[in-house]
Amino acid sequence: MNTGTIRQVLLITDGCSNQGEDPIQVSSMISQKGIAVNVVGVLDDEQTEEPEGLSEVNEIAKAGNGISRIVYADVLSETVQTVTRQAMSQTIQGFVSKELKEIFGKETKEEDLPPETRGEVQRVVEDLGESVDLQVLMLVDTSASMQHKMEAVKDAIDDFILSLQARTGNHYYSIYQFPARNQVVKELLPWTNDGKRVAKVFPKLAAGGITPTGAALKQVVRAFQDVPALEEWSEESDDIIDSSHGSSF
Repeated sequence: MNTGTIRQVLLITDGCSNQGEDPIQVSSMISQKGIAVNVVGVLDDEQTEEPEGLSEVNEIAKAGNGISRIVYADVLSETVQTVTRQAMSQTIQGFVSKELKEIFGKETKEEDLPPETRGEVQRVVEDLGESVDLQVLMLVDTSASMQHKMEAVKDAIDDFILSLQARTGNHYYSIYQFPARNQVVKELLPWTNDGKRVAKVFPKLAAGGITPTGAALKQVVRAFQDVPALEEWSEESDDIIDSSHGSSF
């Protein structure tokens, strides 16, 4: 089975988009390009109930064929890593299901397989989760309502990059913020696989302004056209494993 490239947008926000295009519709369009949209919603520490606006978090991820979680800032780091891994597994499971259909000539669920075969399928999924090539574009909400959560966001990004370095598969990541002065989004770090470069981003993460989530998603997805030197990641890999099961950007 060829290992290809999984592409993800990781949106960190407190929800409540309040200007521009519908982020749910934009997320759906992104998923059709083979890019999953994962969303982590960040609660204030003193919040005891989920704000109404954060329901948007789940809807954006659902439309983007991704994973969503709504968490307090103190568990943001582990959540970002978990969401990324779960989304990768979801994509890989879809690919494996296609393979099983080709082998058996019909829709075949894992639970219908013999125990030994089922175990082998799970091992394949786990191995691919560590070895598949990964592109993650991090889109950070830096609107005014995120001001008191930025330290947690910085720590989460730092820990996430460390987790990428621990994988055996190749990876590239980039970081964008929204909004930015006089523009919807701002590139904080172009595509890189150098974990040391992330430290230069942290001083730039200052919060303020509105929340144009839909417009920001629409703009940043174009960056997937500019990921450098993909052919150097895996010369033997011609396939792209994506959330739309075979489409390309």
